[in-house]
Amino acid sequence: MALSSEETEKQTGRDIDELEKKEPRLHGGIVTEDEKRLLRGLLWKLDTRILPVLALLFLCSFLDRTNVGNARLYNLEKDTGMTDHQYDIGLAVFYATYIISEVPSNLVLKWATPRVWLPFLTCAWGIISMCLGFIQNFAGFASVRAILGLAEGGLLPGMVLYLSGIYTRGELALRIGLFYTAASLSGAFGGLLARGLAEIGTRGGLSSWRWIFVIEGLLTVVASAIAFLLLPNGLANARFLTPEEKEYAITRLQGPNSNSSGVENEVAEKFSWKEVYRGAFSLQTWFTACAYFGILAGLYSFGLFLPTIIAALGYTANEAQLWSVIPYAVAAVITVIIAFISDRMKVRGIIMLFTLPIAIVGYAVIANVTNAKVKYGMTFLMATGLYSSVPPVLGWLSNNSAGHYKRATASALQLAIANCGGFVTVFIYPKKQGPQYHKGHTIILGLLCGGWFLILFNVLHVARINRDKRRGKHDHHIGTGDDREPGFRLVM
Repeated sequence: MALSSEETEKQTGRDIDELEKKEPRLHGGIVTEDEKRLLRGLLWKLDTRILPVLALLFLCSFLDRTNVGNARLYNLEKDTGMTDHQYDIGLAVFYATYIISEVPSNLVLKWATPRVWLPFLTCAWGIISMCLGFIQNFAGFASVRAILGLAEGGLLPGMVLYLSGIYTRGELALRIGLFYTAASLSGAFGGLLARGLAEIGTRGGLSSWRWIFVIEGLLTVVASAIAFLLLPNGLANARFLTPEEKEYAITRLQGPNSNSSGVENEVAEKFSWKEVYRGAFSLQTWFTACAYFGILAGLYSFGLFLPTIIAALGYTANEAQLWSVIPYAVAAVITVIIAFISDRMKVRGIIMLFTLPIAIVGYAVIANVTNAKVKYGMTFLMATGLYSSVPPVLGWLSNNSAGHYKRATASALQLAIANCGGFVTVFIYPKKQGPQYHKGHTIILGLLCGGWFLILFNVLHVARINRDKRRGKHDHHIGTGDDREPGFRLVM
């Protein structure tokens, strides 16, 4: 006799509960003290051996991406004969090539291996960034920035894809948050470093802004060598894990709490355009990507123009570098806290419905007040709301995409679309609008408000899919071994 939809839902729940009792390790259940000890030791090793390396690479990425804003304060445009409009075009060219490289880079990652590909990209953009210290005109600036975008574009989607094969779904947001704080810290560190490098003056025949590019690029090359020596390709060949820890780490990634459909399945998975299509045309990809578009537009406006905004309020270039440190440092702390809460509660979009309004308030106020102290205070809300929203949105799509090539495509496409926010940022903050920047801030405000509704739509979309799975409407996908499986519950 056929079961009603309500009875089917109850039976599915009972089946999953029974499976978890029989195979607790595959579903995140820890039933003995030995397993608790094993898990604590495993996570400690993964967190201390992998995350610091990724954080270092991402810090270098953000430094080499945004140091042009610091260099601008030390006569970059004057020395190269560029106009404001040409400077903006140079930034836009970078974002164009950055976006183009993201999806192909993620598809290459499995073939090239993370241990080789991520350090290679880092070394390449470090050398290219050093070349920016020797440009003489706009043509050189635009050309080098274009090549820089090609090299840098694959890093972040590659790191998210890499982490999704190491941590379970309930652990991913905190880990993304930990290395993403490198981005906010790079704003603080970048300001301090630029301030220190400016003291080199014209030694060696190079002006201050040239030294910023040369030395920060050199540091990136060193970081790439460190990453090559320390990063494992995956759990199976992580030298710092014992055989028991390797076995346990791989086993726990085979249940519905993992981001994948099983380590063995994904290792053996062959490239398929069908999986690329599934990732590219998923509603979740587009909802989260377009929301992230608004967030990144705000982040780029913050990273590239904060020193200029502060300087326009009456501070010298050196003072602006120092005053830009504090909002980034506060945002770094809050980002980790929010990521921890997101993992603990096992929700992503719902968290963002509360973090994004913080940034929205900041932009709404700063666009319409003239008091310098109030405007500076709003930068704390802007930084906190923007940065703390990133780990949930990055982890969310990866959590809900199983099958290596679908996840690789979806994660990279999400970032490619989102990074188009850089185009918006470049052209909505011209110097002539300062120090108020009412138009620029208002545009970002509108994008963030739109992003909030897109996140809400995706929460409702995911909830509907989970409800349909419980009611048996996805039973025809049993055996696919990916996120379409009825037992693969999507994260909200």
